[in-house]
Amino acid sequence: MADKAPTGLNLHDLAPAPGSHRDRKRVGRGPGSGTGKTSGRGQKGQKSRSGSHRLRMGFEGGQMPLYMRVGKLRGSNHRKSMPMGPFRTRTTPVNVGALERFDAGTEVTLELLTNARLVRGTGTPVKVLGDGELTKKLTVHAHRFSKRAVEVIEAAGGTVVRIGPVTEEEPAPPPRTRRKPAASAPDEAAEPEPAAEDEAGDTATDTDEDATDDASEE
Repeated sequence: MADKAPTGLNLHDLAPAPGSHRDRKRVGRGPGSGTGKTSGRGQKGQKSRSGSHRLRMGFEGGQMPLYMRVGKLRGSNHRKSMPMGPFRTRTTPVNVGALERFDAGTEVTLELLTNARLVRGTGTPVKVLGDGELTKKLTVHAHRFSKRAVEVIEAAGGTVVRIGPVTEEEPAPPPRTRRKPAASAPDEAAEPEPAAEDEAGDTATDTDEDATDDASEE
């Protein structure tokens, strides 16, 4: 049986594209390799130590880092505080320019935004921002809208529908005030009436005297 003519492509001919693969740098294999002894890290210093290339974010060599040098407003009860507590931003932004992909007259819901991959899911409140232009009449459902977004949507003839528990920017809570201690009752009110004391004392004295007279007669 005659052999088939070679097609010019066989398994032993497969190879990566030129320049797409580089050999691994083998360090610590003797001084003749060029990367022996100190393995290319040089002599002393921080970067010659183990773990020196896995530093935490914001590390500045031991000096006071930037996030500790700048001033902060502590606490979670102020909108200008650090992003923590009840004022942490937990909304997914969607610009009005991204809504241009929908047809005119479409009712843009959270499910439609998710299917269009504009938001990841319906578990996080969605806020529509005013970046971009919108020329189609849409009915947009979202938890929050910026002032610019409302103007752009309504200028195109659309409608804004706020849904969910988050509707408006929540006002900042009032500052905490210390409660004043309640005024103590006057001492005179706590003392019993003097008349009652006298009557009780007289009664006790009379009883003692009668008991003494009975004992002397016997």
